[in-house]
Amino acid sequence: MALPAVRSSSPVDRWSPLFEFEDLSNQLSRMLYSAMNVAEPAWRGWSPMADLSETEDAYLVEVEVPGVKREDLTVDLTGRELRINGERKQKQREGWFRHRTRRIGRFHYSVTLPQDVEADKIDASLADGVLTVRAPKSASAKPRRITVSGG
Repeated sequence: MALPAVRSSSPVDRWSPLFEFEDLSNQLSRMLYSAMNVAEPAWRGWSPMADLSETEDAYLVEVEVPGVKREDLTVDLTGRELRINGERKQKQREGWFRHRTRRIGRFHYSVTLPQDVEADKIDASLADGVLTVRAPKSASAKPRRITVSGG
């Protein structure tokens, strides 16, 4: 049974085949390192899973960062580019790994927001392993209805 397609003209929903190649490359890398039973090199870095959604008055970025402490995260905005950096540190364990799929080390996620935001009103919170960044749209970016005048 085919699922209905959801279509939107919102800039957040625009798709690019390059996103698919990046996801495929990340998945293949994880599978290869897992098959070789070795951890990915820490210098390589990685990008956590994330969602970008849009409401009438703000953009919402939700990034999966389980096991990462608040003090190991940074959130920066330059122009419309939102950058999130952090590190998931390896826990001290006894014994050795037989199999490992969770990523450790430094990570980076960045997204270009479709429109300008009010930088001084952006807030970020960490709860249940999810970093949530709320970026309110600037007044010029919010949709508004225009009254038609004349006869």
